[in-house]
Amino acid sequence: MGGGSALDVSETAEEEARMNRVPESELVLVPGGTLITATPEEGRLLAITLAHHSIHNIQPDLDVLVVGRPVYSASPDSLIAVSQVIALEFQTIAAANDYWRDRPTG
Repeated sequence: MGGGSALDVSETAEEEARMNRVPESELVLVPGGTLITATPEEGRLLAITLAHHSIHNIQPDLDVLVVGRPVYSASPDSLIAVSQVIALEFQTIAAANDYWRDRPTG
């Protein structure tokens, strides 16, 4: 059994061309290429950014994101789930930054 036909590939390419895509800058999985931040506040912001970019990589069609937003933005379960994702991202960033021990503040 082989993969999709040439028609399937062509249809997929056409669909992607019509897609109102998220900008490439929003598809970078690790902005700046590092998890190192100067402060816990910057680490928290990076965690939110990473979660946001993950969603954009999973669903790069802005129109689909906009249509779904009223549903998930009002759902306590969805909001709790995204909070958990951000917490996990922040936990990873905090560990990468040695929990900001012995780092100069300023």
